[in-house]
Amino acid sequence: MATTNDLKNGMVLNIEGQLWQVVEFQHVKPGKGPAFVRTKLKNVESGKNVDKTFNAGTKVETATVDKRGYNYLYNDGSSFVFMDTDTYEQVEVQPELMGDAPNYLLENMDVIIAMNEGRVLYVELPASVELTISYTEPGVVGDSATGRTKPATLETGHEIQVPLFIENGEKIKVDTRDGGGYLSRVKG
Repeated sequence: MATTNDLKNGMVLNIEGQLWQVVEFQHVKPGKGPAFVRTKLKNVESGKNVDKTFNAGTKVETATVDKRGYNYLYNDGSSFVFMDTDTYEQVEVQPELMGDAPNYLLENMDVIIAMNEGRVLYVELPASVELTISYTEPGVVGDSATGRTKPATLETGHEIQVPLFIENGEKIKVDTRDGGGYLSRVKG
């Protein structure tokens, strides 16, 4: 148990049996009336965001979230299999907990898995990954000066928009957050 005065960004609260991560919080002391804490919370399982206000000093139940490094092994068709990099134990993660991760996930990629009481909450990918373009239409010569883009299929099968100068077989850096997107070419 903690009080609203102890809140920090990233802290996970157990509110009515659901886990909520503190995204933002602000202590407010109005000129008239009691102080309160305004928070923005994100549901750990569904990703839904809500605004919630607590009276200052109110007790809140905190949840322990264990984040560990795992290595992606394979997809067995019904779940994704990861191995703990410290204990070598394997964990199966259901596709509904993966979010957009399968779009950028390659075998032997290191990820972070957050768990609460042995239950997988979510899989966190690195902020960016390096993937190879498996197919894209050739760009038109002289068209590269504009900021135009074209669709390209990554080696994972996911399609993103890339600049016209990108060609088949090139390795690019892709942002894994917020739907993903082209960041840059990979040198060498």
